[in-house]
Amino acid sequence: MKRIALTSIVSLIIASALVACKPAAHVDTPADKVADAAKDAVKGQAAAATSKAVENVSTIVGSYVGQFGDNKITLLITKAADGVVSGRTIVGGNDRPFDGTLSLADGSYTIEAREPGDHKDDGVFQFHIPETDPKQLEGTWKSNDTKRPEKTYTLERKKFEYRPDVGNWPEASQRPLKTADVENLPKAELEFMRNEIFARHGYCFAKKNLRQQFENEPWYVPNTVDIKGFLTDIEKKNIALIKRYEKYAEEYGDEYGR
Repeated sequence: MKRIALTSIVSLIIASALVACKPAAHVDTPADKVADAAKDAVKGQAAAATSKAVENVSTIVGSYVGQFGDNKITLLITKAADGVVSGRTIVGGNDRPFDGTLSLADGSYTIEAREPGDHKDDGVFQFHIPETDPKQLEGTWKSNDTKRPEKTYTLERKKFEYRPDVGNWPEASQRPLKTADVENLPKAELEFMRNEIFARHGYCFAKKNLRQQFENEPWYVPNTVDIKGFLTDIEKKNIALIKRYEKYAEEYGDEYGR
């Protein structure tokens, strides 16, 4: 009996010690509740900022136009969502697609976009666009050809718009031309008149001399390298007429002092 009693006493002592060592259940104090509320508020603000950034990113979709080395470029962003960006550039007679990534930091979207790499003029664009006022972008472009120099650029938000009322010979896009409109013009002016029709549609010329003629015009925005399907019936007829007189001016220009 004494041994049993002694064993019971020892068991009680151990049990009491274990209860004493067990940490007490935590009871939130007013200070704890304030701290938790502050943490929840910060999380809520962060979630709201992320949601706003995701919502705002669509505002950078659009076209940006400006000087790019010796040429004018149109950089068109067609998709921007979930950290990725897609689009294309029209410059120097080329229309090239790009894909890349985007991130938001310090109130500015940072984009890195790569062209496919199967063309000699392909490279990598890196640029920034303000989150709240995406009216322009600025950045650099590095060619895949390491021997070519890096280009810097600042492009303004600008949408292509077909306007038949611009240029030196807007009538070529407005009405059928008459013989009197073209018969006394030299070949160079006839060529300019004809190509001005294409330029009004945003055609990006592969020939350097034609690019230089039109890229200085404030109304000109390179928008396509394939003009098919854009020309009006009036323009098609006028182009055919102008080409006939271009040939005539080339063959008989010297005879008539042109």
